[in-house]
Amino acid sequence: MGLSISTLATDEATFIRNQLKIIEQSLHPSVTEDEELVRRALFAVRNKSVNFERYVPFTRTLYTSVQDVRITQVSVNFRSNEIICDCPQEEWCRHKVSVLLSLYQYFDSVQDWAARWRTKKSVNLHMLAQNRTPENWLAMVDEVMVHLLPDERKFELHLISTIFDNAQTKLKKHQPFEREWQPIYNLFMDISILNKIWKRVSGRDSSFNNDYFEYFFDRRFESIQNTIHELSGKSRLFATDPFFDALQVLVRELLLERQHYIGRRLNIYLLFWDTVFIEKRRAEEELEILKGYLVNGEINEEVPLAPVFNVFHIVLKDYDALKTSLDSISSEQMNIYFGLAKFAHSRNDEMATEMILKAMLPLLNEYINAYLVPSQRQMYVRRIHLLYDNVPLTDQEELMLYSAFGVYGVQPYSHYLLKEKRYGEWVALHQLYPSSISYLETCGLKEVVEEAPEETLPLYHFYAVEEVNQKSRMNYKQAVRIWKMMKSASKKCGKTNFWADYIHTVREQYKRLRALQEELEKGNLLV
Repeated sequence: MGLSISTLATDEATFIRNQLKIIEQSLHPSVTEDEELVRRALFAVRNKSVNFERYVPFTRTLYTSVQDVRITQVSVNFRSNEIICDCPQEEWCRHKVSVLLSLYQYFDSVQDWAARWRTKKSVNLHMLAQNRTPENWLAMVDEVMVHLLPDERKFELHLISTIFDNAQTKLKKHQPFEREWQPIYNLFMDISILNKIWKRVSGRDSSFNNDYFEYFFDRRFESIQNTIHELSGKSRLFATDPFFDALQVLVRELLLERQHYIGRRLNIYLLFWDTVFIEKRRAEEELEILKGYLVNGEINEEVPLAPVFNVFHIVLKDYDALKTSLDSISSEQMNIYFGLAKFAHSRNDEMATEMILKAMLPLLNEYINAYLVPSQRQMYVRRIHLLYDNVPLTDQEELMLYSAFGVYGVQPYSHYLLKEKRYGEWVALHQLYPSSISYLETCGLKEVVEEAPEETLPLYHFYAVEEVNQKSRMNYKQAVRIWKMMKSASKKCGKTNFWADYIHTVREQYKRLRALQEELEKGNLLV
């Protein structure tokens, strides 16, 4: 049977057009490599280098070969919307593009398509990269992002990582050759792309708050952290100062002029002012600029500008201004002040860390129980307790702290009680918030047994009885294991007579539970 390529191309026109739209989004005429790829694909079409070999109707698969430096095999599966080439190049290659354009010519003009694609070229990225200035670097980002994220295209949030990676790949091709320039180039491009995407999404998408963006941002934040770590280990060239000035503006825009996720935006801001912007002069200038924003009212309502001032009170060690600001702290801002406390601690500023944490202390209870969802409370308590461990607290402040933690702070409160040798209170705490013997061991049970074994006897009794009340052999075995621990503690504190009376009473009390009696005998507890 003869193969009519014209008929096949017409029938699959929708698929072919969609693939060419993807190519238009993926390949940019301003990128030298992309322009060369499309040029060579067009050359293959004009020179009839694409050969349609066979079509399998059952699988709707077209097998082709492209005459290149070597013959390359390309298969197009119209059913699964897949194009496979046996060349080593990933994503789009000139062979795939030439096959699609060869099919496209049967129902539309390849010349017109190429002309439309080339009209998108407004600047040459290679020329911009050669003349190294912040303005040119920003123009490079604008050129790439206009192509990947045009205003007329509906933005789908689940594609956000793909768009970022695509932009990053195109810009990375123009990375400076000198090693000392590479970290600042990568950091500049990451922040610029993030800023562009955030502006587009937050300005138009009402469903901005979702897991896609949170996952995307967390990945990008980790990457930015790694780049900053690499940058901090290198000496700075005088020629890089204008790029740091531009970065300062970009980071400020991200904080003050974007919307949503104020905590994450503040994290980026703190990261830069903790590690990248280290000059006192720069911090004083930034504080004056922020005050200008406040006076002129040019700021989103969601941005807590007063707490942001504290970043510079910490950097400039203006403790009087910091103390005045902390007098107006509120519960809804606790997450921001938690970030400020970590910021101060990372700078080894013990005074600022202590001031912030003690200002937060009266509001902790309300914040944990009213503002955090239950799934977040355990992790929050664990993280903030690590900070409070670094500041001196009075007995009253310790009590306020662990009272705020409640059930979520049993483990840190346990370690505090052990440090203070308050073993009776340790036992009472674990009777108030019952858990399991294995959890007790993580909270320091062995230390209590070693130092005050008599205090543990009521606790062992409580947990053993809880197991017995479950009325299954598995629970009876666990109860016996607990009673063995209780027997050992009784011997350790010289209460062997008490133990004999106790276990005899237990046996009498549960004499109807035959399985339990058998486990008691197996455990040699009746001896």
